[in-house]
Amino acid sequence: MFAQITVIAPGLLGSSVAQAARARGLARRIVIWARRAEVREQIAAQAWCDAAPASRAEAVSGAALVVIAAPVTQIVPLVREIAPSLPPRPALSPFPSGALVTDVGSVKAEICRGAHEALAVASSGGGSGEAGAAGGRGQREGRAHFVGAHPMAGSEKTGWEHGQADLFEGRTCFVTPLAEAGPEATSEAVANANEAVAQFWRALGSRVVRVAPEEHDEIVAHISHLPQALASTLCAALGRQHPDWPQYAGAGLRDTTRIAGSDPQLWRTIFEQNREAVLRALDTYAAELREFRDALARRDYAAVAATLAKGQDTRRHLLA
Repeated sequence: MFAQITVIAPGLLGSSVAQAARARGLARRIVIWARRAEVREQIAAQAWCDAAPASRAEAVSGAALVVIAAPVTQIVPLVREIAPSLPPRPALSPFPSGALVTDVGSVKAEICRGAHEALAVASSGGGSGEAGAAGGRGQREGRAHFVGAHPMAGSEKTGWEHGQADLFEGRTCFVTPLAEAGPEATSEAVANANEAVAQFWRALGSRVVRVAPEEHDEIVAHISHLPQALASTLCAALGRQHPDWPQYAGAGLRDTTRIAGSDPQLWRTIFEQNREAVLRALDTYAAELREFRDALARRDYAAVAATLAKGQDTRRHLLA
């Protein structure tokens, strides 16, 4: 159990983290910070929120664990802002060496590098933010640690009001451990931080998989970002070329393109941050699609059937 968990930017995933933590008794106190006053007011009235202060510094000042659930381009700037305010010796924490910071971002390499650097600067007395230099002095007494995470959960819906306490139950959560201790952290502290974050996601019901940030980005480019690109471009192509045809569609098109209803701006930032890996995934898929087209063009129906059978087999494994 943590004395306090703070969730920064409570959209679908952030509010689900808070609700799941409350339902499972993982924190004595759950604090939420949201940018908009009306959202803070609404969330403060929820049973799974104990406080929703306007100040980020106040929101994290007593936190043993901070979960940043903002869009991927905002995560590192938020780490930089809150770093001076993180408590050096948080109460009731499985990681007594300093506050833990994790996230839910779907791209990891760039976020992990930037977050580690931001916390290192704060621990050396630098950085900026609402707490100023006094927070930096306190931070040197106990360094905060960032351990990236990416729960493979969510939907095309957005907003805190769609959060669910069971959203992470049985779902994979990637944890991308710290690659190195850094000058002010021991290898034992790093290992403890990694394990504490992994245990947190397990406690939310997730199946934790530990991978390096770069490996994570390559995996999700193929299993998450590529499907989003395919669903969105398929709908875009239909909308541009045959805008009246979707009205005749059955369940097949609806099932295939469900995720095309996701937030375009959110996905724009994901594609931007994971550009190289997504390009590789697109190239791999384009080659497969070209082979399928060529087989159909030359009337090689055995090759067409082989691809369909392979797809069916992979789908069965996906559902197993």
